[in-house]
Amino acid sequence: FEVRRVNPLVHPKEGPIGGGEKGTYSGAFKTLVVQQTSLDLPRETWSKKVDFLLSVIGYAVDLGNVWRFPYICYQNGGGAFLLPYVLMAVFGGVPLFYMELALGQFHRSGCISIWKHICPIFKGIGFAICIIALYVAFYYNTIMAWALYYLLSSFRATLPWTTCTNAWNTANCTHYLSTDMNISWTNSSISPAEEFYTRQVLQVHRSPGLHQLGAVSWQLGLCLLFIFTVVYFSIWKGVKTSGKVVWVTATFPYLVLIILLIRGATLPGAWRGVVYYLNPDWGKLLTTSVWIDAAAQIFFSLGPGFGVLLAFASYNPFHNNCYKDALVTSSVNCLTSFLSGFVIFTVLGYMAEMRKESVETVARDAGPSLLFIIYAEAIANMPAATFFAIIFFLMIIMLGLDSTFAGLEGVITAMLDEFPHLLVKRREWFVLGLVCVSDLHCLQGGAFVVKLFEEYATGPAVITVVFLEVIAVSWFYGTSRFCGDVQLMLGFSPGLFWRVCWVAICPCFLLGRGHMATQDHVQSQEHWEIRL
Repeated sequence: FEVRRVNPLVHPKEGPIGGGEKGTYSGAFKTLVVQQTSLDLPRETWSKKVDFLLSVIGYAVDLGNVWRFPYICYQNGGGAFLLPYVLMAVFGGVPLFYMELALGQFHRSGCISIWKHICPIFKGIGFAICIIALYVAFYYNTIMAWALYYLLSSFRATLPWTTCTNAWNTANCTHYLSTDMNISWTNSSISPAEEFYTRQVLQVHRSPGLHQLGAVSWQLGLCLLFIFTVVYFSIWKGVKTSGKVVWVTATFPYLVLIILLIRGATLPGAWRGVVYYLNPDWGKLLTTSVWIDAAAQIFFSLGPGFGVLLAFASYNPFHNNCYKDALVTSSVNCLTSFLSGFVIFTVLGYMAEMRKESVETVARDAGPSLLFIIYAEAIANMPAATFFAIIFFLMIIMLGLDSTFAGLEGVITAMLDEFPHLLVKRREWFVLGLVCVSDLHCLQGGAFVVKLFEEYATGPAVITVVFLEVIAVSWFYGTSRFCGDVQLMLGFSPGLFWRVCWVAICPCFLLGRGHMATQDHVQSQEHWEIRL
């Protein structure tokens, strides 16, 4: 619909009132002429405001909050790392988060078609965002399939990754704890948890690398099929369906985190992990790598640049207070990262106590291996191990589902907005095609594909995309014009702080991080270990 303002002194057809050159005001009042100009269906909206908030929180709080933040925090000065982390959040992450929510809500478009309103020459950014989002969804689905395999393996009295008597174990398998007085740990020793992960779940020993991925692992294939089915029936009807699913997937992880935190705090040696996690090393603040890691962590944690925030906000009412939403959801995300650090390191302190090793030795790995090897082994040696294993891996699946829902919804919204006449009436088939695209991850070398996506599908690519996005909005579309749009929606204009961030601080923030990320990837080409 098009709404046109009509001058009260001018009749739409007869000219100035009174017929004279000057015209007289004879009791006329301002009217609005509403003219139907489109037969398109009205845009779908969230059923409730809380559906939107839970969806955004579920997207922002993902697997990276559980494994990456604790590792990065202790590696970069412990409690001292919180200072650069908070500063990077305030001056970089939150302004970008707010900008995307405001853009999506005002223009009510996905990440492709939105550029016809902002600056059409940058439309390629939207297609790049879709490709990156698909890559991330692919390997998140696979990590959920691994977690599902662990979950199904947990329904037994003795967890299979606690013993060395299984068919997949080797002669180097060593189950070593402080209670095992006759067993010694050597450089060639491998824990049963690690062999279960690499040899039974991933089966990477059957594939030499990316050039030969091997046969299909039917166990992972079935797990991946189940994950695809859950994802499909959660998003096939749009945000009204996924908005109901996130009531479970976004809240259940917090319940599990609290349970695991209470359990971890009561374990012997838990204090060692907490001290190691938070012990401040102020000297590390003088190194640039700490600030770069803080920028990377807050950026990938909040998740601008994947088209999700644009898509979710586009289903909001026009006058929704997206400014308040940005502050609330980003704060919840950061606090969740901090909380997960206690959950992880209380258990790592327990493992260090049991093995009579330092926490640094136990917590040497980041990434999925921290969850599927170290944390899984710790759970297996707790009382009531079966219960804690079930809820932990169920939490991992829930965290992955939220991010996958969001990533695919970003792609779906973008494509439906760009090609409405072709795809709107075929949404279910289009969604089915998206979730069935990936099939390499259930091969015996599928972990190499996951590592490839994890290392090269994001990183410099998404940083470059967001850099171009903030330049396009701030310098081409214009900060003043953008702030005017926000004022039209919310009734107030963003202050000087937000304007300076969008114009100068965020581009510098992204440009510096993008250069460092490129250097990191060049240096990491020689380190293709499968200790994921």
